[in-house]
Amino acid sequence: MIPVVGRQEPAAFDQVVRQPGTAFISANPPTARLPALWRNIRKELHAAYGGICAYTCMYILPPGSVDHFLPASKFRHLAYEWSNYRLACTQANLYKGDSTEVIDPLLVREGWFIIDFPSCLVRPAADLPQQIKEQIEKSIEVLKLNRADHFVQERCDIILEFLGGHLTLDFLFRRYPFLGREIERSGGREALVNVFRHRPNDASARD
Repeated sequence: MIPVVGRQEPAAFDQVVRQPGTAFISANPPTARLPALWRNIRKELHAAYGGICAYTCMYILPPGSVDHFLPASKFRHLAYEWSNYRLACTQANLYKGDSTEVIDPLLVREGWFIIDFPSCLVRPAADLPQQIKEQIEKSIEVLKLNRADHFVQERCDIILEFLGGHLTLDFLFRRYPFLGREIERSGGREALVNVFRHRPNDASARD
């Protein structure tokens, strides 16, 4: 993950999501299934956050999915609040589910999450306080950032495309900003070419 800056809610949000949602909660018992009114603003959420998944930091095709950072099943009063929405790819949203153990991307600080090369696995930075490290490790576990093959493979594929000269660093910063930052931190293309050239045949054990 990388720091995410909260965006202002769309002008139509109150009318198409908050008002009818709040009215439904007031008029129905706590066990009533919430109507998915948040789907009405998926395109706006995608545009507001530049199409970047808050959890994988990779570009997703519109409209993407709406993650309730604090799950609607446990925090019904936040089910129709823009401030509780995070743009997420479908898989990350499914993996997160109703968990409340994932760090809020809006609270993440620069450099908390790093990528280990050449394994392409996500790790907490070494110099963090133990409590933050544990939160990061739990977030990685819940979101399956290292256990889901497709997440790891996509990171590796993008890196190899970059090393092969098929993608620019500017493109990565726009579509895969976490990878772009980590490439810079690691010394750029030339340094990574050397790292990948000498990588072992067996990948590091995944978390």
